[in-house]
Amino acid sequence: MSVLVYIDQSDNQVKKSAYEILTYGAKLAAQMGVSAAGIILGKVNDNLADLGKYGVTTIHQASQESLNQLDTQVAAKIIADAAQATGATVLVFSQNHSGKAIASRVAARLKAGLVAGAASLPDTSNGFVVKKTVFSGKAFANVSINTAIKVIALNPNSISAVAGEGTATVSALNAAVDAPKVTITAVNKITGEIPLTEADIVVSGGRGLKGPENWGVLLDLAKALGAGTACSRPVGDAHWRPHHEHVGQTGVQVAPNLYIALGISGAIQHLAGVNRSKIMVVINKDPEAPFFKAADYGIVGDLFDIVPQMTAEIKKIKGIV
Repeated sequence: MSVLVYIDQSDNQVKKSAYEILTYGAKLAAQMGVSAAGIILGKVNDNLADLGKYGVTTIHQASQESLNQLDTQVAAKIIADAAQATGATVLVFSQNHSGKAIASRVAARLKAGLVAGAASLPDTSNGFVVKKTVFSGKAFANVSINTAIKVIALNPNSISAVAGEGTATVSALNAAVDAPKVTITAVNKITGEIPLTEADIVVSGGRGLKGPENWGVLLDLAKALGAGTACSRPVGDAHWRPHHEHVGQTGVQVAPNLYIALGISGAIQHLAGVNRSKIMVVINKDPEAPFFKAADYGIVGDLFDIVPQMTAEIKKIKGIV
């Protein structure tokens, strides 16, 4: 018995979300009285042995370069085979784009129960019960997994990464890599921006900014904070901002430590994509905006007066000229 954690990587680097689920997997393993190991596909520039400080004892690496171009069906087979070979009874993924696609396929291959959107460590005192978000994060459900093998996909930012002093043994995984059924013909990457799914701080704008010509107010604040930038769906639909910045139920779902909404009313579809943020700050001149009911902090006023003052104070505190 053991816990196997899928380590997500992109551009030859381990993703931030991987540190969270390594911590989660190690804590779960300690709770169950078993060991925790990680599995990574492809070549990375990181020193994988250092991941041992998050509590795993072994990192299994299938280092074929072809695996850097993620094919979820190929990845699922390798991970399922590795789980059977190592005797893993619990597999942990991050509930991100790749994790969601792979976890379900692995669960099907292993005939395992799957909980997607886990919010905390399972209760193993009487069975195996996982707390998860439901109804777009508006409620929680406790789900019992009764199968011999269990698969968990953890919501990003549900647990803080905790680093210790350990090191891990890196073990080469001699995996048989099937020919992918999907051919990648081109990869177009956005450069020079903080990926929204990896950002600790996100500053987002809505129709209250009145037009794309006013977006400099938001960009100045984001730059001072070192934040990613986002927008509501109407802004993306109006082509004020690129569609990859659209956050919400039908856009990118984010879970930063701090989410700042400028001129966004807070429709339920938008809240569904941002309500896992640890702290939400709303600035809106409409005191009846729905977002204020969900926000941790709210400022009623004209964002064009408030935000430049906030930016100036942040620059002063940080010593930014």
